[in-house]
Amino acid sequence: MDSFSRLLWWLFSSSAGARTRANVLRAVRELPRNAQQLSTALGIDYTTARHHLKILLENHLIETSGDHYGQVYTVAPVVEARWNEIEQIVARHQR
Repeated sequence: MDSFSRLLWWLFSSSAGARTRANVLRAVRELPRNAQQLSTALGIDYTTARHHLKILLENHLIETSGDHYGQVYTVAPVVEARWNEIEQIVARHQR
């Protein structure tokens, strides 16, 4: 298992916010959105959405464009390249 796979396992299976983080990533992959749009679409608190976006951004799974309050988030190319692996990790965690 390479270091990126270990990171994916930590983010999407072994940490407390794994399910929410996976939902945020799926939503951003489906449609680029800002934090407010994500919180509304997922029915989560804005602060929770910002927290998970920050973690995903710090770990280079998402990218941003735009100014601070209107930043739109999209998935990073590495996520697209390893999407099947992410889905497998999420599926195993949700059993």
